[in-house]
Amino acid sequence: MPGSPYPDPPEDFNQAPPLGDVDLFAIDRPLQEAVAANGAGAEAQALSSFGRHWGRAELIEQAGLADKNSPRLEGDAVEFHPAYHRFMADSMAAGLHSMTWRADAKAAAAPAEVARAARYFMVAQVENGHMCPITMTRASVAALAIEPALAAELMPKITSRSYDPTFRPWWEKSAMTLGMGMTERQGGTDVRANRTRAEADGEGYRIAGEKWFMSAPMSDAFLVLAQAAGGLTCFFMPRFRPDGSANALHFRKLKDKTGNRSNASTEVEFRNAYATRVGEEGRGIRTILKMVQLTRLDCAIASAGLMRAALVQALHNARHRRVFGKLLVAQPMMRSVLADLALEVEGALALVMRLCRAFDLSTSDETEARLARLLTPAAKYWICKAAPPFAYEAMECLGGNGYVEESSILPRLFREAPVNAIWEGSGNVMCLDVLRAMRSEGEGARAVLGGLAREASSLPDTGEALQLIQRTLAGNNTEGQARMTVERLALLAAAAALRRSVPDMAAIFARTRLAGRRGASFGTSELSDDETATLLARVLP
Repeated sequence: MPGSPYPDPPEDFNQAPPLGDVDLFAIDRPLQEAVAANGAGAEAQALSSFGRHWGRAELIEQAGLADKNSPRLEGDAVEFHPAYHRFMADSMAAGLHSMTWRADAKAAAAPAEVARAARYFMVAQVENGHMCPITMTRASVAALAIEPALAAELMPKITSRSYDPTFRPWWEKSAMTLGMGMTERQGGTDVRANRTRAEADGEGYRIAGEKWFMSAPMSDAFLVLAQAAGGLTCFFMPRFRPDGSANALHFRKLKDKTGNRSNASTEVEFRNAYATRVGEEGRGIRTILKMVQLTRLDCAIASAGLMRAALVQALHNARHRRVFGKLLVAQPMMRSVLADLALEVEGALALVMRLCRAFDLSTSDETEARLARLLTPAAKYWICKAAPPFAYEAMECLGGNGYVEESSILPRLFREAPVNAIWEGSGNVMCLDVLRAMRSEGEGARAVLGGLAREASSLPDTGEALQLIQRTLAGNNTEGQARMTVERLALLAAAAALRRSVPDMAAIFARTRLAGRRGASFGTSELSDDETATLLARVLP
């Protein structure tokens, strides 16, 4: 300040330097171990190359631009900042939208889901918003498989790695993306209350109605639910009719969301829009759930990635910020908080990677298929609910800097964190899905629980957790106790997953998470000095 007797301190005075130009895979020991434990160790070199690309400081800056410059609605088209298109091009070039559908990826026991999840886990640490259309494009294939002729026609465009954002018929483009429209204002999660109507018209249908949320409205086609003569049905709705004219999708407005601001969501009206049926009339929920199972998996992966990013920022700051005469990372209470955060990420990452391995094995192993059906909603419930308070705690580790947009990426992570717990089924819906899976699978579900108990049998208090789950399922207030039960199921599964990859971490996780030796906030777990040091050393070299 001119005339001030106090000189301005240097800008980097007692401030952590920006963290960038790193290999996101090489600096992440838990990720390396989870990948190896779940059959994808041969991917290490490719994942390191991927980690170097996505760990560049340039991409962190681009993520901030994509967040600050939200998409705009121009008529019935959505305009994005160039940074958003950059992320879409990079993710599609890497095959995040299609790599699990390659012929070699579908071979028995191929770790395609694990390899993809490791990549998504790293991408989510940088810019998660653009992964909405990437996720839905990938997941749509599971539903489209019900119509082999349609799938065969679309797959060359879906699996193409050449991003094409132009607004023209999908068959003229080098690649296509797909979105989804289920939610209506009067029903929300209760899609059976949908009022959008579908009437047969020659070889297709005419769709009239609206959607309160249409995800990724810039997509080339959508899977939507509408009421046909035979009941709620799934439809493939392209942006252009077969004659090349624009289809009758009219976007009313883009949603002004708390976070996920680089991605677009819209209210849409269908004015006798052209669509073709996917699956039988009346079986729309069953059809779309094939897609939703995969999008829910991606919600859990993304939330785990957001947590990792927040943890890294908090620890990096603590290693450089000096308070009360010594570095923050040397302060006992701060060390307890950081170690507890690190342990949460260890469990979340181990669980999503084990779940992805179950998806890989599900085509040839019915036990793994049951595990995937049972644990997908449980993992989404726990991990996605853990992410918002986790991001807040990491923000607090930076003090005021953590709350200032220009000083840290943590405000963006904090605003992004709630979305995965809400989309693709809220927490209560996930719990109901776990209960339904338990009932429908019967002995199969009990076998899955038994398998988890055996895998975690040497760990503290896993037996008590299993008893609680069994008591709730056998009781009269099953739904009333569902949240506690599903959380325990997820924690038990995370402990079992850690037991496979890092037994020492599994014992600490089970002791603090399953035995109840932890308070309501992070930093209240019973961790020894040695355990704390080990956890922090595993976060960053």
